[in-house]
Amino acid sequence: MREKNSYAKDVMNSTFRPLIAALKKRGADPVALAKAAAEAERTGRSIRGILINNNVVTEAELTAAAADVYGMNSVDLVGYPIDPVAMAKIPIALVVRHRVLGLALDGNEITVAITDPSDIVALDDVRAATGMVVRPVMVARSELRKLIAKLQREENDLADLAENLRPEAPTAASVSSLTSSDQDAPIVRYVNSMIGQAIQNRASDLHLEPGENEMRIRFRIDGVLHEIDTVPHNVQAALVSRLKIMSGVDITEKRVPQNGRITVEINDRAVDLRTATLPTVWGEKVVLRVLDTGSGMQIDLSSVGFTDSNLKRYSTAFTKPHGMVLVTGPTGSGKSTTLYGTLAEISKPTVNIITVEDPVEYRLPGVNQVQVNLKAGLTFAAVLPAILRSDPDVVLIGEIRDRVTAQLAVEAALTGHLVLSTLHTNDAPSAVTRLIEMGIEPFLVGSSVDCVVAQRLARRLCDWCKEEYEPTETELKGTDWPVEDLGQPKSLWKPVGCRNCSGTGFRSRVAIHEVLPISDEIERMAVNRASAREIREVAWAEGMRDLRIDGLRKAATGQTSVKEVLRVAI
Repeated sequence: MREKNSYAKDVMNSTFRPLIAALKKRGADPVALAKAAAEAERTGRSIRGILINNNVVTEAELTAAAADVYGMNSVDLVGYPIDPVAMAKIPIALVVRHRVLGLALDGNEITVAITDPSDIVALDDVRAATGMVVRPVMVARSELRKLIAKLQREENDLADLAENLRPEAPTAASVSSLTSSDQDAPIVRYVNSMIGQAIQNRASDLHLEPGENEMRIRFRIDGVLHEIDTVPHNVQAALVSRLKIMSGVDITEKRVPQNGRITVEINDRAVDLRTATLPTVWGEKVVLRVLDTGSGMQIDLSSVGFTDSNLKRYSTAFTKPHGMVLVTGPTGSGKSTTLYGTLAEISKPTVNIITVEDPVEYRLPGVNQVQVNLKAGLTFAAVLPAILRSDPDVVLIGEIRDRVTAQLAVEAALTGHLVLSTLHTNDAPSAVTRLIEMGIEPFLVGSSVDCVVAQRLARRLCDWCKEEYEPTETELKGTDWPVEDLGQPKSLWKPVGCRNCSGTGFRSRVAIHEVLPISDEIERMAVNRASAREIREVAWAEGMRDLRIDGLRKAATGQTSVKEVLRVAI
């Protein structure tokens, strides 16, 4: 009713004339526009309704023209990467009352979707509620209504759950409702919406973290955690139980960690979620790792982030017919992606490749992939002997976790196989000492390992909004810029924030590497049990450059920022 009265007032005051002029500039039919204007004046109906119902213009064209009138930008909400943190900044009551929606954040500024730029009260209320500078953008009314209706449904679902559920363990009846295929059940709708929002926002992980009074939901986007929502404490049990049921794990077991898997379809594309539960003092924490299992996915090593010099050093190792190549780094540093890209480089009809993984993250054509199954006793150590009896040329071991797996990997590398695997160490030289610490004889480590790659992921600057600037001497001195290796940079880049990156200034990630080929000298040092520091000094003299320098080299070419490099590679 408020909108209808607003339209009628606009018509009575003939304020639609600038809108008609803006539509003419955008190429709309002048005759049709004149007829619509005359009809609006004669009937008192909304000029917007007449223009759309008579197919004079589309709603998107009308929105863009209205934005021109008010000197604003317009945004198409269909497929728009809405920042969930920005959306959560505005209370739902304010969203519904004023028909506004947070879209993106940039420092102390929030971009807000609106349909009525003249509603000063709405903008003032948003400014007061968020404590931020408000930058309004015009959006189509129908699309904004859909999003607000979805938010209302989720809010009502949580309210219903909070009112009807108790914090005790689910009863048989409540478990039945949780396992129901009824997609209209509130908990089902909320979980589906949460997972869909995470995938749409390119989240790599979803964290559900219980607290004393509420459960916090966070998404890891481009390597950084963002708080998305909180749910009442008495909804926590139902939410965790629903996820455990979807993951195929024991819903009644809350004392020990459990692992499971969920498969969902998003836009006709299968996406796997690896589930891990962890008992805490306030209840079970659940982490969902998003794995894109799209069939036939191909990864190009050049797109992973290798510089030409590092790629040359690395490719020399994996193109050999035998030996071991290790990729090291913490969880979530892109080790598996690098190894999959390596397999794509060496995969051909004449090569037999077998992998054993936990989990199988990407399905690769022409590669025999084995999924670890702990319940069935199919561990890395148990399946490796069977793999070696299957006449492989290349073996990929998802992770070397223990001495038995390490011993089998070394033996495979020494008996004519190319072995690819990952190891958890902070840098490349530490991989050599780590294998020795695991119980592998030093002379076997030196003769089997051909190359070690240490890797981290830094957020990539958004190509649409990154800003070039001239660094000061003070800034370069503060970052200890390696002038002898990279020279004096004339310009660097910094994040700004736009609609394409949800106001963060970053979109996707780029890998930074240090590549350590095992030379004769380093092999000798391994046999003599040299420390990682001593190995690093020799590797540096032989041309290896560490993670920090590789990251700063990418910062100098505008791929990332200096601060981001220093965040991930000290």
